[in-house]
Amino acid sequence: MFDIAIDTIVMRPYVFTFFAVFLLACLPHVGWRKTLAFTVAGYLIAFTSEKLSITTGFPYGWYYYIDTTNHRELWVWGVPFFDSLSYVFLTYCSYTTALLILSPLATKGIDLITLETRTIRHSWAALVLGAFLQTFLDIIIDPVALQGNRWFLGQIYGYYEAGLHFGVPISNYLGWLLTSFVLVAAFQQIDRRREEKTPYGLFAMPFRSLLGPVLYLSVLIFNWAVTLWIGEYLIALTGILIFTLPIVMVIILAILRVNRYREEELREHLKDYPWSPFNKH
Repeated sequence: MFDIAIDTIVMRPYVFTFFAVFLLACLPHVGWRKTLAFTVAGYLIAFTSEKLSITTGFPYGWYYYIDTTNHRELWVWGVPFFDSLSYVFLTYCSYTTALLILSPLATKGIDLITLETRTIRHSWAALVLGAFLQTFLDIIIDPVALQGNRWFLGQIYGYYEAGLHFGVPISNYLGWLLTSFVLVAAFQQIDRRREEKTPYGLFAMPFRSLLGPVLYLSVLIFNWAVTLWIGEYLIALTGILIFTLPIVMVIILAILRVNRYREEELREHLKDYPWSPFNKH
């Protein structure tokens, strides 16, 4: 089992690199207890959704896994371990990108900080936006993953019937939206647990607010690069065009509202997060 676990990491270094960035971002954000709780909960939610779909067709529609690598990497009850684990960092980077979009922004030196009050973090807006951001990631990921036999992913799954979007059925994206709602809601619920004191593991890490959105962008760029590498230029161009306007809008609107927060918004932020770097004044 230990050898299989090591081989899983060796076979999927890109997945575990993304997961390491998730840990780097999430630990100083919510602390190690909540990070661990969401990692376990997120994995179980994702695994359940995948296992349900390959046996009942819900929520993603009917698809199947091809277990040609089960002797080389970890599979759990017919589902690749790395696949369900990926949902964890995809949810976190989507949720924190939503927080970047929704929150007042401030600078401290060269650092950019989201003034994400508890009200914003637990809001329906963060839930809806985070779920859609995660679903749109899969609109980029799934068409190239379906071509896994042409790159180092390998052909690990397929659909019983080819879908409208480069072979991916629309039901898959509807399933992702539903599952993403559940995953983001789970993170919000875990984050609602108040600590009696400042939890071990929370600290004002420089650029912490940008790590999640950078991870989101990195996942996009990785998949675009693979798509171009295998020569699927139409898939790549479609994905890039889908995200060009949203990315430009997010950057421009972020620049326009940096340090435009009201004094009461800053006080609210400091009240919720006593380890904020603004308390170093």
